[in-house]
Amino acid sequence: MSDSKGDPRRRHSAKVVDGPGKSASRAMLRAVGFTDEDFHKPQVGIASTWSQVTPCNSHIGELAEKACAGADAAGGKGVIFNTITISDGIANGTEGMKYSLVSREVIADSIETVAACEGFDGLVALGGCDKNMPGCLMGMARLNRPSVFVYGGTIMPGKGHTDIVSVFEAMGAHSRGDMDKIELKQIEETAIPGPGACGGMYTANTMASAIEALGMSLPGSSAQNAVSEEKRDDCQRAGEAVLALLEQDIKPSDIMTRAAFENAITVVIALGGSTNAVLHLIAMARTVGVPLSLDDFTEIGRRVPVLADLRPSGHYMMSELVAIGGIQPLMKVLLEAGLLQGDCLTVTGRTLAENLADVSPYPLDQTIIAPLSAPLKAESHLRILYGNLAPDGAVAKITGKEGTHFSGPARVFGSEEEAQQRINDGTVVSGDVVVIRYEGPRGGPGMREMLTPTSAIMGRGLGDEVALITDGRFSGGSHGFVVGHVTPEAFDGGPLALLENGDQITIDAEANTLVVALSDAELARRRANWQQPAPRYTRGVLAKYARLVGSASEGALTDLG
Repeated sequence: MSDSKGDPRRRHSAKVVDGPGKSASRAMLRAVGFTDEDFHKPQVGIASTWSQVTPCNSHIGELAEKACAGADAAGGKGVIFNTITISDGIANGTEGMKYSLVSREVIADSIETVAACEGFDGLVALGGCDKNMPGCLMGMARLNRPSVFVYGGTIMPGKGHTDIVSVFEAMGAHSRGDMDKIELKQIEETAIPGPGACGGMYTANTMASAIEALGMSLPGSSAQNAVSEEKRDDCQRAGEAVLALLEQDIKPSDIMTRAAFENAITVVIALGGSTNAVLHLIAMARTVGVPLSLDDFTEIGRRVPVLADLRPSGHYMMSELVAIGGIQPLMKVLLEAGLLQGDCLTVTGRTLAENLADVSPYPLDQTIIAPLSAPLKAESHLRILYGNLAPDGAVAKITGKEGTHFSGPARVFGSEEEAQQRINDGTVVSGDVVVIRYEGPRGGPGMREMLTPTSAIMGRGLGDEVALITDGRFSGGSHGFVVGHVTPEAFDGGPLALLENGDQITIDAEANTLVVALSDAELARRRANWQQPAPRYTRGVLAKYARLVGSASEGALTDLG
C-alpha cells in the first residue's frame, strides 16, 4: 500500500491514496490503470478541453495525451480529465452566444472541482478557444497548485488568405447584394481548413500571448500551429515542467504577480489584441488576489505602442507570425526597451529575462512587427472611456484607422437580433451610432459578442461611417468604431437604458470619453420613468449566472460573493 506522506510533492494525492484507510480509493484507481508504483508518484491532472464542438479544440485530445506522457516520463502520474468548450464562431448571432462567457466560469468551476476532489498535486490545462483559456487560468489560480497552461495552437489560413471573420464579412456583403450565394459558399467551404483557433490576433491568440507573457505557459507556446511537431513537443514538455515546479514548490501565485499582469497587458497592446483581454485579465488577476483595474490599461497604454500588423485591423495572420519566430522576439525587444519587467518568475522556474536571453531577432525583411522607432500606433489601441454614458467605464478598440472621434445620432436597439435585422434591411445608415443594450452580463444574460452586427456593418460598407456601442462584448475579430463593456449595464439602470433614438452621442478616443448630449436633469427625469425589464431567464445556468455575476468593469466574476 502507498505510504509517501513525507514527499512534499504529494501534499494532496497522499491524502487520497496513502494508508490502509484509503484502500477503497486505490481499488478505484487500479481499475483505471494505476499500479503499485503509481501510488507513490505525484499526481498531475491533465485538464483537456477536447471536443468535436469546434475546430479550435478538435485536436486537443491527442495533445492531452502528450502532456500526460510528459508528466509520466518525469516521474509523475498523469490523469486526464475533460472540461467543456463552446464555439463562439458557431454561436455568434444566436441566443446560444449567451452561454459563451458563462462557459468561462463553468470551466474554472469544473477544473477546481475535479482537481480539489481527486487530490491532484499539479495541473496541466490545455485550451484552444478564447473562454477556455482564462477559465483554465482561473481554475489554476483558485487551486494554487503547480500548474502549466498549454495553448492548442492557431489554425492555418483558408484559401485566399481567409478565416472565420472573412465568412462573417462575406455574409454582410451578401446581404447588401455585393456577393452572390456561390461566392459566399466558396468562402464558407474554404476559410476553415482544419484544427486550431481562429487565425488572426483575435481573442484566442490574444489570450494565449497574454498567458505566455504572464509566465504561465512555456516559451513559444502561444505562437505554434495547432497541427505541428512543435505543438506536440510543447505539450510533452509542459507535463515534464509540472514535476519540476512541484520539486521547487512554485505555484501560480508565485508567477501571477502584479508585475506579471503588467507584462501581459504590455504584450496584448503591442500585438493589437482583443478587447476581451481587458475583461479576462482583470478576472484572472482578481481570482489570484492581484488588484487590477480598467485604469491600469490606460496607464500602461500611454507608454506601450502597437507594433503588430495582425488581423482584424491589420493584414497578417498568426501563422505568419509563427513563421518568423512568434512573440518571443517581440518580447525581447520590449524587455530591452524597458517595457517589460524581466525579473518575473515563469513556469520554466526561470525569470522572463532568462527565458528571453538567447532569443534571436526577427528576420530583417519581415513586415509583420514594426520597429519601436516606427510603431503602427504610438499608444494603445485599447481605450478605456468614461463619461455620462459610462460612469464606471467602457472599453474601445481604436487602432486609428477608424479615426479617433465619432459623433452621431443614436439608433437604439434592445437586443443584438433587433440590431442585426435593422443593419441588414438598411435602417442603419451612415452617421448613426448603433446602440445595442440589455446585452450585459446580467441583462443578456451572458454579455454576448457582437461579431455578427459589426461584421454586417463592415460587409455593408459602413465600417468608416457607423459607430456601435453596447453593454455586451466584441469578438476579437470585430473592428471598426466600436465600444463595448459599457458599465453600469442597461439592466442595472445604467445610462444606456435611458437613451432614445436621435440622442446625440460622441465618442472621443483621444479624450477617452463616451458622452450623450443630455443634461443631468434630463437623464434624471428619464431614470425616474425607467423600469427594469423582467429577467429573460428564471431557471437554469443563465438565470444562476445573472444572479451571481459582477460588473464587466470588475471582470464579470461569479465567485466574489
